Amino acid sequence: MSPQESRGLPGLTGVLVATGLVAAVAIAAGVRYAAVPPGGSSDAASPTAPANSGLERPRPPRPVTDVPDHATEEYGRRLVAQTVELIGPDHPDPARRFTGARLNCASCHLATGTDPGTLALLQTAEHYPRFSGRSGAMTDVEDRINECMQRSMNGKPLPLDSPEMIAMAAYLRSLGSRYEAMGASLKKADEPPAFKTPSRAADVPAGARVYVERCAACHGGDGLGLLATGDRAKGYLFPPLWGPDSFNDGAGMHRVLTAARFIKARMPLGEPTLTDDEAFDVAAFINSKPRPEMPNLHVDYPDRSTKPVDNPYGPFADDFPAEQHQYGPFPPIEAYYKSLKKTK
Repeated sequence: MSPQESRGLPGLTGVLVATGLVAAVAIAAGVRYAAVPPGGSSDAASPTAPANSGLERPRPPRPVTDVPDHATEEYGRRLVAQTVELIGPDHPDPARRFTGARLNCASCHLATGTDPGTLALLQTAEHYPRFSGRSGAMTDVEDRINECMQRSMNGKPLPLDSPEMIAMAAYLRSLGSRYEAMGASLKKADEPPAFKTPSRAADVPAGARVYVERCAACHGGDGLGLLATGDRAKGYLFPPLWGPDSFNDGAGMHRVLTAARFIKARMPLGEPTLTDDEAFDVAAFINSKPRPEMPNLHVDYPDRSTKPVDNPYGPFADDFPAEQHQYGPFPPIEAYYKSLKKTK
């Protein structure tokens, strides 16, 4: 019997993030957890992020001739699949503790990113380098990995010359050739119709009901996940959706629309049958819960007009209230920014 069958309906597994997506809505809103402060070995701020942004870039990569033998694509794949065990907060070697969350990259990037569809990694290489509104600069694959390390994984950056960074970047870049070799039928995502944003604000109490009925069987009534074993160092079979082991508030999955798109496409695992309204409301419910806080979020998006409409933290380039940026309704905000583009 599969884990899903043994526990009831499959749940929202892979947030965050950012990593996998209770019995009640009323958990004290003031309860917060400290994020692991950004680290790294750089002496200067990253050229891909504003100074003091919390997105430090470690020292430049070492020459190719110095690449360790174990910095292979296979090691990169294992890092995606077994992040907690290999570089998590409980690793026996303190120097290899890079993540603060006890999530695996594969919590969000299902099948180590090889399952076509939402949050697949198969076409990563062709999307980079590209401009990032969040950092206000061009970013490459390594930058994107370290953004995830500091946000979805609530940790610190991997040094660019580390075996872990070299291996993970090599694995992601290798997936492009795998994608090209796939037939058309295999490239097609097995997902329901894409999420469409409701015109209303999200209903957090309704989301709590959806969570209890469709998600708690796997992720737990308290949202703290189901451990793979009795040892937290081994990570989770079904990841925590909030609390100290989950993604922090700077992660993309902490945005309601981002979470709702993932939930609608992928959850419950193996049975993605939620409606747009259900995915919208349960995403809001999950993101109403306490989680680690990332410092210096105010410096994200130097051009505030590039900030996603569902980005929950300010400052904003508009006069809509922060609560509307967090829970909607989002169409008025989208219309406002569309009108700005027309006047430029």
